[in-house]
Amino acid sequence: MSHLLAEFTTLRLGGPARRVVTAGSTAELVDAVRTADAQGERLLVIGGGSNLVVGDDGWDGVVVLVRNTDVVVRTDSERAQITVDAGVTWDDLVADTVAQEFSGLAAMSGIPGSTGGTPVQNVGAYGIEVADVISEVRVLDRHTGELEDWPAARCAFAFRSSAFKHTDRYVVLTVTLTLPQSPDAPPIRYAELARRLGVEIGEAAPSKDVREAVLALRASKGMVLDEPDPDTWSVGSFFVNPFVEPDLVPEGCPHWATDEGIKLSAAWLIEHAGFGKGFGLDRGDGRVALSTKHTLALTNRGGATTAELLELAANIRDGVERRFGIRLRPEAHLVGVQF
Repeated sequence: MSHLLAEFTTLRLGGPARRVVTAGSTAELVDAVRTADAQGERLLVIGGGSNLVVGDDGWDGVVVLVRNTDVVVRTDSERAQITVDAGVTWDDLVADTVAQEFSGLAAMSGIPGSTGGTPVQNVGAYGIEVADVISEVRVLDRHTGELEDWPAARCAFAFRSSAFKHTDRYVVLTVTLTLPQSPDAPPIRYAELARRLGVEIGEAAPSKDVREAVLALRASKGMVLDEPDPDTWSVGSFFVNPFVEPDLVPEGCPHWATDEGIKLSAAWLIEHAGFGKGFGLDRGDGRVALSTKHTLALTNRGGATTAELLELAANIRDGVERRFGIRLRPEAHLVGVQF
């Protein structure tokens, strides 16, 4: 039976898949991938679908849904080592670690999707990245068919990137995190979050308070999934914050010095290039538009197509480049489309 991939993406976009397989355990995930590869089938592996833009033509091959959900916790007097199956819902994991007073994940509360996607994208929020806490990633190498345990250093983590991001060679099976045992989150690095918590940058705060503040901030920007709210029918930030040389920072643009260069606010660039909250294609149907809460989120307002969403994205990308000479690139994973 044909499935629309829109069923498995937070954008609610994507055409049909020829065959869908659900992998409820790590062994089933490995077997499904090896079987597809042995039979020469086109393979698409989907976890939470929160960072996925699939073309309207769909996927002429097998789709494997990652639904393994085991979590193993080992502790000593100072830290917890948590090995998490790829299919575990990320925010459920964050909530559990906060409840157990394991420190390090609270600032990444509310990020949609599954745990297996976090090292691929090196997800992060409010100054914290999963690269800060990942100690090992177990992967299936599709070229050799073997399982490999990668230490963090091998993963080549960078801003919203990793060794896994631009290749389909590796399938993430489990992620191992090492977290300090403490009721407090790491020192707050992000001014907006510090103001919300009433602390100074560099000060600590209880993880439970950080989680509540982050969830509130993300919800105010439409970045927490909410079934009836089209502002959350997105892939979160469609564009990644760009890096430029110091002399290319536009006047007034928020920016941060990092090891990779000067990072700019893509949301600011978009808005100051003339694309405000709620901006949509000039067609009168309102089926795709920027979120009314945040200019980095491109949303399906209902009944849209992927082609329409990408047309809007291209208009914004090209408009920013005309205005500032800076070309935005997508943070989302694009399948079966050109952009």
